Amino acid sequence: MHRAAQALIGELDFSAFRSVECQSKSPKRRVERIEVRRDRDWVWMQITANAYLHHMVRNIVGTLVEAQRETDPEGSMRHILESRDRRLAGPTAPASGLYLWRVDYPPQFGIPAPPAPFLLN
Repeated sequence: MHRAAQALIGELDFSAFRSVECQSKSPKRRVERIEVRRDRDWVWMQITANAYLHHMVRNIVGTLVEAQRETDPEGSMRHILESRDRRLAGPTAPASGLYLWRVDYPPQFGIPAPPAPFLLN
């Protein structure tokens, strides 16, 4: 899942992971980092981006779960992303278990930085 998720890094069109209820004028977002780690029965994922579309993270999670079953998970994720077609992506993952952990703002807003980030081992 981690390797497949790396296909989503960069400033890209995330239409394939966008909810039909999304009201954003643009489907482009810049994903700076995605980490997927497994700890026994738990899967931890951290996504750092400049902004998110409606259900974007939930749709990415659902797609990664399905993509890991493919013979070429990385290629599958690239194909889905490039298609810009929500119908090709996986299901919307349930909201339970997914958390908005923190929000960072650019320095020009004058908002103090949060404490050091939680890092997965």
